[in-house]
Amino acid sequence: MLTTQFDIFQWIGFIGMACVVYAYFLIQSEKVTKHNSFYQWLNLIGAILLIISLFVHFNLGSFLIEVFWVGITLYGMIQSKRRAS
Repeated sequence: MLTTQFDIFQWIGFIGMACVVYAYFLIQSEKVTKHNSFYQWLNLIGAILLIISLFVHFNLGSFLIEVFWVGITLYGMIQSKRRAS
């Protein structure tokens, strides 16, 4: 019988995944724009939580995509800040 034990890092990863998926849903349903700070922070927090979980349950492909996700999100946040000023 296969049993799966969930540790705190898997839960952190699940929360991160939920943040990223919810942010994507908000964009697709046009509830927010890419300049919305809630959307940007949700994306950033989700990616960081996923990276934290990957420190324990490592997968190179997933780790790299999350590093890029953080970088791109920070770039978008900086661009939005510049437009606002």
